[in-house]
Amino acid sequence: MAILNNIRKHGIFLIIIIALALFSFVLSGVIGNGNTATKGESVVATIDGVDLPREDFMKKVEVVQRSLGPNSLVNQAMNIVWNRELRRVILEEQYESLGLTAEKAQISNSLKTALTSNPAFQNELGAFSDLKMQEYIASIKAASETGNNQAYSAWLDFENNTVNTILEKNYFNLIKGGLITTLAEGKQEYHFQNNNIDIEFLQIPYSNIADYDVPVTDKEIKTYVKAHSKDYEVDPQVDIQYVSFLENPSEEDDEIAKLEISKLITDFATTDDISEFVNANSDITYSDRWYLKNDLPVEIADDIMAQNLNEIYGPYKDNETYNIARVFETTQMADSAKAKHILIRFSGLSTAPQDVIRTKENAKKLADSILRVIKRNPNKFDTLATEFSEDLSNKDKGGDLGYFSPGRMVKPFNDYIFENKTGDIGVVETNYGFHVIEIDDQKNIQEAIKVALIVKKIEASEKTINDVFSKATKFEITAKNVDFSELAKEEGLSVSPVNKIGELDANIPGVGENRSIVTWAFNKDTNIGDIKRVNTTNGYVIAQLTRRNPKGLKSIAEASATVTPILRNEKKAKLIRASIFSIDIKEVASSQNLSTKTVNAITMANPTIAGAGTEPKVVGTAFGLKLGETSKLIDGVKGVFMVKVKAVNNAPDLQNYSAFANQLNNSSAASIDTNAFNALRNKADIEDNRATFY
Repeated sequence: MAILNNIRKHGIFLIIIIALALFSFVLSGVIGNGNTATKGESVVATIDGVDLPREDFMKKVEVVQRSLGPNSLVNQAMNIVWNRELRRVILEEQYESLGLTAEKAQISNSLKTALTSNPAFQNELGAFSDLKMQEYIASIKAASETGNNQAYSAWLDFENNTVNTILEKNYFNLIKGGLITTLAEGKQEYHFQNNNIDIEFLQIPYSNIADYDVPVTDKEIKTYVKAHSKDYEVDPQVDIQYVSFLENPSEEDDEIAKLEISKLITDFATTDDISEFVNANSDITYSDRWYLKNDLPVEIADDIMAQNLNEIYGPYKDNETYNIARVFETTQMADSAKAKHILIRFSGLSTAPQDVIRTKENAKKLADSILRVIKRNPNKFDTLATEFSEDLSNKDKGGDLGYFSPGRMVKPFNDYIFENKTGDIGVVETNYGFHVIEIDDQKNIQEAIKVALIVKKIEASEKTINDVFSKATKFEITAKNVDFSELAKEEGLSVSPVNKIGELDANIPGVGENRSIVTWAFNKDTNIGDIKRVNTTNGYVIAQLTRRNPKGLKSIAEASATVTPILRNEKKAKLIRASIFSIDIKEVASSQNLSTKTVNAITMANPTIAGAGTEPKVVGTAFGLKLGETSKLIDGVKGVFMVKVKAVNNAPDLQNYSAFANQLNNSSAASIDTNAFNALRNKADIEDNRATFY
């Protein structure tokens, strides 16, 4: 009771102490790690202090991926967005520092140029209409206020991109304006191209000394790499090796698939509703079309064309499927036809431009009216096509489509052409509108068939899938305690090594798109030799991390292929120099059991020596000599050289060197944009966290 009384007396103080303790705990969490964690989880990258928020970045990636199509990869879209954002942030920093802005007139002109060929922004004369553009903006802006903001958002993005394009162009034009080639540089270029010299030269090839006489040590390679660090910097990389366990159908699965499709033969041969039967029993839907012999697979074409009506052909195997076929109708059909058409569109079609306001009923009336005129006077077809057809690709050619084979056109159009006769004229509706069609010609009439096909995929059974899982799991467990490659060899598995995987790579050769392997390999908790099982689209991969190379310089092994020849040639050059005691080119040639050679008309612009190859250092040295003067020993690309100048042929001076200045200016201007941006990017402070999210 005494304790309780004391608590009651000092309750207010206890509450204050507890509150302070809780506040201290929360505050320490925020100060200690809260800010860093929050930023790390919400920022994809920071470029010169500008954050790229995760949510905004991911939305842009989704938009780009949709635009690339259903088979596009996330990593592909992510890299596109990354390059755009990197460019945007870096260049916006330059615009701000220079005070660059896009003027209203520039924006208006750029929008007009981009939209001028869009019918939605054209007046009745086909010219760009600023009024129509303003009406369009007003309509989508009003729609956005009711919740439908997709179109307005897309328009704002379009405007922003237009402004960025203008700013970028202005910025790089400023750079180009400050880097105009001078006439003095033009004069120098003229003499580089036209001054020439004749030389006598001696080449003592490095190949005269065997490679084994000049060994290169790892220590020397390491020292060279450090001394030339900029040339040998690498981002973090890992190496892995893996084996695959594929859920491929077994021989038993193959037999089961063949048996299952064989059970359908009797009913397939007698059914009256062929399309319904195929759709109910086949892994591909029924296709109602005519086949010529050359439309069929070569392996079965002769057999299928020889089938009696309603006989079943098969089962036959085609890659990973078993098939049965029933020929149920024959006819005579051309293998190519020539036709022309007049297209009349109507509103509501997904293929029609936004400015088409004609109703379907009015379109049909117009097409029928045109048909009646043509039937009365077939010679008017070309004129009417030019006047009325909305197929811009051929209206000026009288609607002529040329020759085409069956299946090239949409089905209703195709059926009319190949199921009617030359000279027939009619109206056909497709998802493009109404077509007034005339068949001009049909070639190579031959037998065509309608064939119904039931296809059954040969799929791995549950037993097969379980067996694959069991084998993969067993290998994974065993590989943790034994040599990976030896175990794979014992199991009859092929080991696939993959080297130099980057932190943002996604494609693993032989596996395909699989970021989970890359993420695991770069995880700080993954050690060299660790094993991981990864699910793939067709089974499992058991991967082992074999090497991890942090960001820094290339390893000795990686740099060796490049550095060893350089160091070896340096050593050979020293040995060659040490064997020479004369400064006379003839005496040196004699002492080396070699002969000198003469080459004429060498220029600075093309530092190539006939018989020796490209040797800029040798040619540059030669141009620095006087007539009759002999050089000292020169360490060239392919050997040690001596050069004697035999003749100097200087080109006459010109009154004006602007042509050569312009030539230099044009050649450098083509790469200024790229080179300037690369310089800015190399200078930028970039914290790239993409690997955390992708």
